[in-house]
Amino acid sequence: MDETKLYRKTINAWCLYDWANSAFATTVMAAMFPPFYRAVALKAGFSPSTATAVFGYTASAALVIMACLSPVLGAMADFAGRKKAFTLAFAGLGIASTALFSTIGPEAILLASVLYVLGSAGFAGANVFYESLLPSVARPGDLDRVSTRGYALGYVGGGLLLCINLAWVLRPELFHMPSKAFAVKASFVSVALWWALFSIPFLRRVPEPSATRKLPVSALARQGFARVRTTFSHIRSFRELTWFLAAYWLYSDGIGTIIKMSTAYGSEIGIGVDDMVGALVLTQFTGIFFALLFGKLASRFSAKPVLMAGLIVYAFICLGGAFMKTAAHFYALAFSVGTVQGGCQALSRSIFAAMVPRARAAEFFGFFSTFEKAAGILGPLLFGIVAQLTGASRLSILALMVFFLTGAFLLSRVNVEKGIRDAAAAG
Repeated sequence: MDETKLYRKTINAWCLYDWANSAFATTVMAAMFPPFYRAVALKAGFSPSTATAVFGYTASAALVIMACLSPVLGAMADFAGRKKAFTLAFAGLGIASTALFSTIGPEAILLASVLYVLGSAGFAGANVFYESLLPSVARPGDLDRVSTRGYALGYVGGGLLLCINLAWVLRPELFHMPSKAFAVKASFVSVALWWALFSIPFLRRVPEPSATRKLPVSALARQGFARVRTTFSHIRSFRELTWFLAAYWLYSDGIGTIIKMSTAYGSEIGIGVDDMVGALVLTQFTGIFFALLFGKLASRFSAKPVLMAGLIVYAFICLGGAFMKTAAHFYALAFSVGTVQGGCQALSRSIFAAMVPRARAAEFFGFFSTFEKAAGILGPLLFGIVAQLTGASRLSILALMVFFLTGAFLLSRVNVEKGIRDAAAAG
């Protein structure tokens, strides 16, 4: 096969995994599971604000697990040459857990919490290894374009399934479903099937990078833990990468918390599930255009200033969210999030990939994911604590501004060009 055609097929297969797993991010994490979980918590006897808080604590628990495991697994993948295998193993965990959401009954708050933690861990763990493949899949000059294309496809795939799920929930009788509650559970099963089906091109066409060393599993585990310890000291020699991780730790916290808590917050203030899911469909399809636009702007002006502009927009979104009262407000903020969400995440991924030594890609992406998960721990946790202390979540939304503004300030101190040179010199 022609080398250019093979390269194109590999890129397409890698990007299509974003299409596959984004169904979990949209239908489960952002749209339907938070209000579904709150309904289970309310039936179990929790107050409205406590039900929101408990979901925040559950989301944090999932991220604690992956924050602890990501760097070790990343280091192990570099040694074993099993980045693709690890991606599929964690995806399998996420797919199975998502399918089992359909078994959650009224008041089964413990089962709902355990399955959500496992599903989120599978989703996040797979992303560690999927994203670590980017430097080996894409050519150096294509990193921004391929990363933003992956996010754009994710918006299309996640948005398309969310539209189907929204139709089921709005008019279940048209699809021979007995109730909205049944339609919600059917939506969870559809996410699992979608995720599995569209992971097949990734399985077939994305090559597995060669192993650094061939070692048995027990030795790989020991090497993984040892390499993590080494990385804590080694990563400090990459000054620009360290500054970027500090910035990313803060603003990623804000992004992740908005994704995970928006519908829980909307449900608390009385916005219906129909409107919330409809608004998130708007976010998805707005994001398709703007994710691609961010890639074009990054090619023209470089990624860092475009990313910083997106973070400022996020700060204003938090300000607006604190005063949100109606479904129309929710739609307006959903559109605003769509203009920046995918672009900020994609450019963060490509900036980091450009400053990572290729020989340590999975290990460093493990740290990238660790910073993302560690940041995500604080946001939902803070959200839950403030909600319980004040009896409402408005101040929690306002507090997220600090994450975006401080993250933008730290990002301004990163010299991306120097970081790229440092990575190239390290090999």
